[in-house]
Amino acid sequence: MKHRAASPLSWLALLLAAYLCAPFLAALPQIGQADWQGMAGGALTHALWTSIASASVATLAIALGGIPLGYLLARSSSRGMAILGFVVQLPLALPPLTSGVLLLFMFGPYSPLGNVLGGVTDTFGAIVLAQIFVAAPFLIIAARSGFGALDGSYEDVAATLGHGAWQNFIAISLPLAWPTLRAGMLLSWLRGFGEFGATMMVAYHPYSLPVYTYVAFGSQGLPAMLPLLLPTLGIAVAVALLAAWRRKTIPAHIADTPLAQNNLLVPLSASAANGMVSGIAAGTSTSDAADVAPGEHLRIQIRQRIGTFELDIDWHAHTRRLAIVGPSGSGKSLTLRLIAGLDQARLAGAPAPSSGLARLSFSLGQQIFSCLPPHARQLSYVPQDYGLFPHMTVAQQLAFPVGAQATAARDWLLHLGLAGLELRKPAALSLGQQQRVALARALVRPCRLILLDEPFSALDTPRRRQLRQTLRAVQNEITATTILVTHDPDEAALLADEIMVLDQGRVLQLGATSELFSRPANLQVAALLGIENIGRGIYLGQGAIDIGADRPLRIEQSLAPSEIDAGTPVLWRASRRTIAMVAQGGYAVRYLSDARQAGTRVLTVDLAGTPLNIESDAPCSPGAELHISIDAAALEMWRERQ
Repeated sequence: MKHRAASPLSWLALLLAAYLCAPFLAALPQIGQADWQGMAGGALTHALWTSIASASVATLAIALGGIPLGYLLARSSSRGMAILGFVVQLPLALPPLTSGVLLLFMFGPYSPLGNVLGGVTDTFGAIVLAQIFVAAPFLIIAARSGFGALDGSYEDVAATLGHGAWQNFIAISLPLAWPTLRAGMLLSWLRGFGEFGATMMVAYHPYSLPVYTYVAFGSQGLPAMLPLLLPTLGIAVAVALLAAWRRKTIPAHIADTPLAQNNLLVPLSASAANGMVSGIAAGTSTSDAADVAPGEHLRIQIRQRIGTFELDIDWHAHTRRLAIVGPSGSGKSLTLRLIAGLDQARLAGAPAPSSGLARLSFSLGQQIFSCLPPHARQLSYVPQDYGLFPHMTVAQQLAFPVGAQATAARDWLLHLGLAGLELRKPAALSLGQQQRVALARALVRPCRLILLDEPFSALDTPRRRQLRQTLRAVQNEITATTILVTHDPDEAALLADEIMVLDQGRVLQLGATSELFSRPANLQVAALLGIENIGRGIYLGQGAIDIGADRPLRIEQSLAPSEIDAGTPVLWRASRRTIAMVAQGGYAVRYLSDARQAGTRVLTVDLAGTPLNIESDAPCSPGAELHISIDAAALEMWRERQ
């Protein structure tokens, strides 16, 4: 629904628009008074083509240097680049005649450079030099704006897919910024085409169209202007329309047909498709990671400080399915980016305190990767938003990784249910389809490590559940190591054999998934892993645990670990099925709330500060005192670790 503009804004807008349109309307009655006979056709044609040719040459020269300069200005925050960005925009603020005088100081007949070049003024080259000086800021500003508006994650993902800085610029940054760059180039061309003041100072001859118009006006008066204005207005309108033109994107209802492009995707027979899927299931295809020896395990050592945040990790994993669990801001995503080498530049510029927080080591087996640039680390990275390139189709996404193989692309398209979507761009895909394309793109590259940064966070629950199972099946079919970052303990439990729990840059616990879920180190780890019915206390010996209640909690003495002495801080856990409501006796608890879970009513009660979940249909009122019994033979207890 469109909203009506506020009345004062409408009047102000229409007032300026009327003024800008008025000169064009004022010229219409003058058509009948135009002196069409007084124009020298050959001179006008020569001046017109001089302006067109010089503006085209100048724009090409501006583009060759202005696009890279705009890219550098957009990517750098140094003081020197900021000063340079200010200086190169100065020609916009200078009167054209002043620009011409400055150019005479540089190229004039009495300047050192002018003497060396043997006379530059009053030549076609001088017109080009004048147009470059006054028109270049338009493209530089456009390029800086276009590159600055790009999502930096696209270049990050491209680097992890094996592409260096130059390839990154050509394949990703330049196409994405092209609409803005094209508009900047056309504006620069128009500015050069209409340049008068600086041109007249350095090259009065040969006549460009603006200079010729000025000469004709001085010799023949106003009636001679209309024949001169017509080609100028026509060219200006055509270029302005070209600058405003935008190509339509591929619609969402594009036909579902396979793409035979770059020899990547070709139609497959049913038998061939079945054979490929069977090959994946047997572990014989996928991402060519089969060369990785099963004994090569991941070792990560990070001790870095970025501003006030400090990340300290030492993890020697022993399995190929790994997960990092923690709340927002704990350093999970930063850890992945450090492993991928994407934050090295920022770390290099970060202040390192005297304690020496500047260590980063990442190795897989005997090979150390931390000294390599991102594109050489033999890994693939799937960020939270999937990092699909907006200007590429699904087929192009899968062909983009360095070393991508057509066979692997066809395999994963079939296996992940993407066949028929090859022509679509990301805007025409659902979130679930985008997630699977990002995963397929990571898998087609021969790599040893796949980094997944909360890949399911944007999906609804049914889709998330389905794609978790898909990823689990993929993990079973490849030999690359996967590191999953998530705040969802269910995802970690399903998709990882080892977990590292991270909070505020510190490792709270790491180890086998089964160990962490059965024996969390402390209540903070238990909360982050979503483990319920767990509390802390002091072991009193003889199977008694002081939990701060009116009576100690009892555990079967034979189940109490012998290495735990009296006075030791411990954690204990009671599953729902071991807790029952009783009419009297047992442990006094306070009712907190209730909810329905999978058709079962679950009460939440408070036992001496520990929340417990109980399955019961007993009627309760808020704050009511209830009584429960806990099966001592089913209670678990272990040492608390900080």
